[in-house]
Amino acid sequence: MSALGWIIVGLALVLAIFTIAVVRQPKDFRIERSATLAAPANAVFAQVNDFQNWRAWSPWERLDPALKRSYDGPSAGPGSKYAWIGNKNVGEGRMTILDSRPGELVRIKLEFFKPFAATNTAEFRFRPADVGTAVTWSMSGHNNFVSRAMCLFINMDRMVGGQFEQGLSNMKNVVERHG
Repeated sequence: MSALGWIIVGLALVLAIFTIAVVRQPKDFRIERSATLAAPANAVFAQVNDFQNWRAWSPWERLDPALKRSYDGPSAGPGSKYAWIGNKNVGEGRMTILDSRPGELVRIKLEFFKPFAATNTAEFRFRPADVGTAVTWSMSGHNNFVSRAMCLFINMDRMVGGQFEQGLSNMKNVVERHG
């Protein structure tokens, strides 16, 4: 076999191994972080249930000072929409509140358009805690082939989870300072 033949066989073998590794990645994902905030449930819930409040605590708000935002639908609760167009750090997308139960749950349809298209579900769950309100922020969805391939090189739980931790810390500062 010629040198070119061996190169083609080698490349085919590398591609096959890569494809097998990608296909073995989980089809679905869930990222979750929690924090306890020394504030009443209604104050914490209000931070999540009204997208305009996110400017004070969302970790992505600080990544693009020129972020373009638009709001549609009701000011808070089910049907409320928030869309953004930003730099490479925040991309482009839209969030829609699907379910909202005061002091208990806010469920959001999260659509990313750029840099990669994806539709996920984000949830905020609230429960009483000894010193205020425990908040759990999660995101779940389906990994397509491209996102499964990215998971071979990027720890999405650590990256997105770190952003959730920052957002919860920011929210803690907001609600504990303002009540």
